[in-house]
Amino acid sequence: MLTRRHIRVKVMQSLYAYSQSENDNLKAEEKFLLKSMDEMYDLYLIMLDLFVEIKDYAENYMEKSQQKHLPSVEDVDPNRKFVDNELISQIGKNRSLDLALETRKLNNWKNDDEYVEILWSEIKKSELYENYMATRTSSFKEDKEFVIAIFREIIAPNEKLYDYLEDKKITWIDDLPLVNTAIVKMLQKSSAGKEQALTQLFKSSDDKEYAVELFRKTLLNDESLANEMVGKTPNWDKERIADLDTILIKMAICEFLKFPSIPVKVTINEYLEIAKEYSTPKSSIFINGILDKLSKEYRENGKLNKIGRGLM
Repeated sequence: MLTRRHIRVKVMQSLYAYSQSENDNLKAEEKFLLKSMDEMYDLYLIMLDLFVEIKDYAENYMEKSQQKHLPSVEDVDPNRKFVDNELISQIGKNRSLDLALETRKLNNWKNDDEYVEILWSEIKKSELYENYMATRTSSFKEDKEFVIAIFREIIAPNEKLYDYLEDKKITWIDDLPLVNTAIVKMLQKSSAGKEQALTQLFKSSDDKEYAVELFRKTLLNDESLANEMVGKTPNWDKERIADLDTILIKMAICEFLKFPSIPVKVTINEYLEIAKEYSTPKSSIFINGILDKLSKEYRENGKLNKIGRGLM
């Protein structure tokens, strides 16, 4: 789930938090980094659980309607197509999901069920729902297409849900696009009668190790990395350089010099994209100028220690 770019963002955020705090405890800050990444997995789990909670809410509503003093024909004999949706039922029976939610004590939708009601209301009045409920039977393929469609068009873009997640954990807003993409991919891979494996937070143990190493090496070599920038910013006073830009440049230099398997072009491109999203409008131009100058200088003096073809 976590891409290398998102890992870089998490490291950048942790380094920025460290630079703004009076805490010089490396272990504590490293723990903060790992917690920030782990909380992204919490978001993935509760977004998956949301399908089940919406289905349960709809079913409870249906049962209450049947108990009316004067129930309608639809109340007496409701269309159960949505509450019996095979893909949602499959998610609800996923043992790995149940265990993860229980272990992490994630009961967001039990505590804040008004958001479940809001989303169910939006789904129920949608054209997607109307078309889906036009019949009483369906195939797994139709069930899957419907679930993916309501997630993309109704659940994921819902502003009230967005605000709720932002209030719960500010970092979740940065994580949400990646989490939503992971959920859609999981739904697309699902098949009838087969429990779909949950997406893992790290694609490999190498990615987790990379996150910790990038954080440690950038922080522990802060002074020497800062010295690499000396003389490379002639038209910029130190005070004019955004703190975030300084951190991104140091991280990039760290990758140049201390991560032999990461190509120079990849490093430059990744940090330019991060700068465009998180820093000032001119930051990417400024950072590109410094990194381009440094990479050429490192090549000329043999300072780049890259392993493998095409990494220079």
